[in-house]
Parts: sequence; C-alpha cells; structure tokens
Amino acid sequence: MLKSNMRILITGGAGFIGSHLVDRLMENEKNEVIVADNYFTGSKENLRKWIGHPRFELIRHDVTEPLLVEVDQIYHLACPASPIFYKYNPVKTIKTNVIGTLNMLGLAKRVGARILLTSTSEVYGDPLIHPQPETYWGNVNPIGVRSCYDEGKRVAETLMFDYHRQHGIEIRIARIFNTYGPRMNIDDGRVVSNFIAQAIRGEALTVQKPGTQTRSFCYVSDMVDGLIRLMGGENTGPINIGNPGEFTMTELAETVKELINPEVEIKMVENTPDDPRQRKPDITKAKELLGWEPKVKLREGLPLMEQDFRNRLGVPKK
Repeated sequence: MLKSNMRILITGGAGFIGSHLVDRLMENEKNEVIVADNYFTGSKENLRKWIGHPRFELIRHDVTEPLLVEVDQIYHLACPASPIFYKYNPVKTIKTNVIGTLNMLGLAKRVGARILLTSTSEVYGDPLIHPQPETYWGNVNPIGVRSCYDEGKRVAETLMFDYHRQHGIEIRIARIFNTYGPRMNIDDGRVVSNFIAQAIRGEALTVQKPGTQTRSFCYVSDMVDGLIRLMGGENTGPINIGNPGEFTMTELAETVKELINPEVEIKMVENTPDDPRQRKPDITKAKELLGWEPKVKLREGLPLMEQDFRNRLGVPKK
C-alpha cells in the first residue's frame, strides 16, 4: 500500500518529457516533487511555474554523481535522447545511462523507493520483427554512432533487473517510443521538431532518404499518462509505451506541410548510419496490464506543438 503523501524524485525533470511529468504529478496536492537535472538538454524555463512552490524542489545535479535524498518514488529519465546531443558527447551519454542508473538504483535500495526507468524503443535497434513486442531481443549495432544510447539503455535495463533480483528493489521499465509535443528542443535533430521548425521558418522540410522509413509518434500527454500508470501498477515491465499509428517520413513531412505551411517544399537528404527502417510498438501489454492506450492523434498533436514553437521562435501564424 503506497502512503498518501509521496515524495517523488524525477531525474531529467527539466527536460521535455520530464517537465510534463512534473506538471501532472504536481496536480496531486499529496505529492512533493524533487527534480534533479544538469541542464545538459533540459531547461529551467520548462519548470518556471513551479519554482518557489512549497511542494517543489529543483536541484542542479548530474546523475553520474550519487544523490542523497529521501524519496518514495524515482522516475529516472535523465539522459540526452536526441541524436545531435548523444553524438556530440557519446561518452557522457553512456555514462549517464550506466553510472546514472547505478546511482539511482543505489538510492532506491538505500531508501526503499520504487524506481521507474524510461528505456527506449532503441533497445530494439533496427528491428527484424514488426511491430515490436517486449519479448523481442532486438538487433543493435554495438559499435555504431548511436550505440552509446541504444546499448546504454540496454545496460540500464540489465542493471534494473539485477538490482530487482538481487536486492528486491521495486522496479518499473517503460520502453518509450518517439514522443513529441511542446517544450521539445527546437534544434534537437529529432524529426518532428525539425519539420515543425523548418515549416515555421519557411525552410524546405528535409526528409532523410529513402523517406519510406517509418516511425510512430506519441503525444507527450499520452506518454506521461502511461508512465504514471506503470509506476502505480504492479508490473515490472518492460512495457512498450508509444503510439502504434505508423507514418513514413514522407507522410509526416506532407502532414506537417499541409497543417503548418503549405508553401514549403520537401527535399530529400542523405541519411545517418544505423537509422532503423521501421519502428512501431506492439502495445498489447500496455492495454492489458495498464489499461493504457494513446488518445491524441498526430493531426491533433502537431498544431499544439506548432503553437509552442511559434511562441519560442517569435513567428506568429499569418
């Protein structure tokens, strides 16, 4: 039985998904929320409305260093999650995934907290099974430019289960698929933010060749709902959390063009190595075990993200 007053730590809580999770958890007046973030990819701006709130605390902290706090739950989100950031500093990325997760598990062990890891669809690599169920072991290049992230998260999952089996730690693992929404870093190299920023600026939408590769996009409010359900439930996971609606990159570009700026052109550019050909979650487990499925359709979510990007770029809608 979880007690009514919860002290909740969110690592990476100043980031895109983390800050939306803070917003949702702060709605419950019984929650005290502590955010630890080093601002490598996160921003204090994302948490501005909570700074100074009596139930909220913000600590500038890098999870590769141990943290001493008394908490009941840990949402461990800290890690650069965009290719630009993890290719810019691959060593930092794998250290965050491995040492950061070790430190948070050590904290969970010491204080008896339940810990949720946001793992990733990247653990499936370039999948040979479609859509991907949680039982699929993946097809990952261990020495590629993305490996610091993909393999880092695979090791993090291993550590979670080792601490669970050896020390009885209560663990939850979410494998999250592509997520989009307000507060994404504008130039983070992820496809939805790229296309929306390009459309708003009137630039050509750059689709990586061949354009037939697919992704599934989950709106951030749906993602946060899934994470909270997983933390509150009785299943360790791993559980896929993502939107099974599948789009080719060309279809996504055409949708952004239609909704945001019909005048821009779509231009094909060279692809990055190890780019998975397809990605689509099998969310059977999330539906059955969490009663969760996404509600927000891509055509509903994109305009909400557009408004946020326009505000930050200072480009009003004509």
